[in-house]
Amino acid sequence: MMRVGPVARMLGFAGLLPQAVAVLLIVLARRSVGDLGFVLALTGYWLAMLYGALILSFLGGIWWGFAMRREAGQGALAGFAVVPSLVALGTVIAGAWKLPHLPSPWPAVVLGSAILLTLLVDRRLAETGEAPEGWMTLRVPLSVGLGGLTIVAGILFGG
Repeated sequence: MMRVGPVARMLGFAGLLPQAVAVLLIVLARRSVGDLGFVLALTGYWLAMLYGALILSFLGGIWWGFAMRREAGQGALAGFAVVPSLVALGTVIAGAWKLPHLPSPWPAVVLGSAILLTLLVDRRLAETGEAPEGWMTLRVPLSVGLGGLTIVAGILFGG
């Protein structure tokens, strides 16, 4: 039986570090003055947006891999698998829409929410036995962590 191994688990949790750094940069920006605060805030916001979008797209790629292993129902899961990349692209475009002015915090909130919603598909893959054993014990904290940090980055940036 397939199982989520300790190395995959460790690397998965290490994947939360870039988003934690993004939030930290935005927090530090609030304590900084002048151009430094502006640069830190904008860097944190875009780190959160781009990394969140990258990982959301990556999750869709994982689902695509599961879909290719199916004989029946392949099209439905493959259809779901392309949605994360489209949402990721849409949120990044929405975040950049107002440039050169400050971006809106809402695209980060939408992106973080989309990351949280990936758990619905992951749960279905675990229920059908397509995902490895331990899948949800890995995916829940990673999606809640990344989705939550992305939402926090958007809220802090906007507030």
